[in-house]
Amino acid sequence: MPMTTAQRGRPPQALLGENVGQGAGEREFSVYLHVPFCSVRCGYCDFNTYTATELGEGANRSDYADSAVTEITLAAESMAAAGLPERAVSTVFVGGGTPTLLPPRDLVAMLTAIESTWGLTPGVEVTTEANPDSVTAADLRELAAAGFTRVSFGMQSAVPDVLATLERTHDPHRVPQVVDWARQAGLQVSLDLIYGTPGETLADWETSLQAAIAMAPDHISAYALVVEPGTKMGAQVRRGLLPMPADDDEADKYELAAALLADAGYGWYEISNFARDEASRCRHNIAYWRSQDWWGVGPGAHSHIGGQRWWNVKHPRPYAQLVADGLLPVDGVEVLDDAQRADEEILLGVRLIEGLQVAPGKRDRLPALVTGGLLEAEAAADGVAQLTLRGRLLADTVVRELVD
Repeated sequence: MPMTTAQRGRPPQALLGENVGQGAGEREFSVYLHVPFCSVRCGYCDFNTYTATELGEGANRSDYADSAVTEITLAAESMAAAGLPERAVSTVFVGGGTPTLLPPRDLVAMLTAIESTWGLTPGVEVTTEANPDSVTAADLRELAAAGFTRVSFGMQSAVPDVLATLERTHDPHRVPQVVDWARQAGLQVSLDLIYGTPGETLADWETSLQAAIAMAPDHISAYALVVEPGTKMGAQVRRGLLPMPADDDEADKYELAAALLADAGYGWYEISNFARDEASRCRHNIAYWRSQDWWGVGPGAHSHIGGQRWWNVKHPRPYAQLVADGLLPVDGVEVLDDAQRADEEILLGVRLIEGLQVAPGKRDRLPALVTGGLLEAEAAADGVAQLTLRGRLLADTVVRELVD
């Protein structure tokens, strides 16, 4: 069984176990930077984010980059103490929150710290998330000049009523403008869409898809909305103020997205992600799905190296204090056992277009999944679980069948 421990703050040399270095030379190393700030809190969001009024004393945006850079230094000490081989960073992803609420110089300072600490591989992918109303053309040029290669805009919808229900603040007419700015700066562009918002019709969703396709981004993500119980939207649904999205409705919307995006030249490579070509895929997210190594920097960030996971304290105030004291801001650690690692490989690997090589002892489960229309027959004959369109809709069923 996995072993989980909770202890707020760890000296760098006391975090990583002795076995995390096994096979590390064959794994890629990535860095996730969490920027936990938003101008407003959207009603559906349960991410670890904070508005200015929620930060309280002892935490502020202006000092955040310095704290993150300190954690990067501590992370390098921890990895060296564990005997991990030196590895340059293959991908960097700056997420949030809204990272571009920080001035570009702060984002650049964090990227510079990563490069000076570990180095960057040739052709490194460096992504930042951004809201359409949180960047200027000058911001995007500055980020591109500093080494950012990709920007992921939170478009969510092109329909004003849907954006209002989600409590998104941007004007949908601004999205083509920021996409054009990013393209002029030389950045790859991804657009994030959400389907299944309460009250959203199939026609609304088609409008959003067509609007995204018309902008010709390199990459489009289409995520089903999850109404979390602890959010404002969750309370509205519980009180009957908003209708709960129906499973059939979300399935219809996913099928529409798959069809329209395929017709426009976007191939799926993970259930919710579509790209123009292999070079446009998000390599950082692929690293997660393939259980590579990554260090998560920032409040609430999660990390994984060699079968050991940990997560940071959530609030920026104790986070800043711990790193200032020379401690890694860890809140809990989990060491995965062999069975859990195998199950996680199934859970994540089956989502990818290339599918999952199934262990010989479980291949007798594949024919029934093929008969049910969930797996591609030709791949299954070679022992690979590769999802059909129906399988993408029912991926959890496939995972349950393949997990002991």
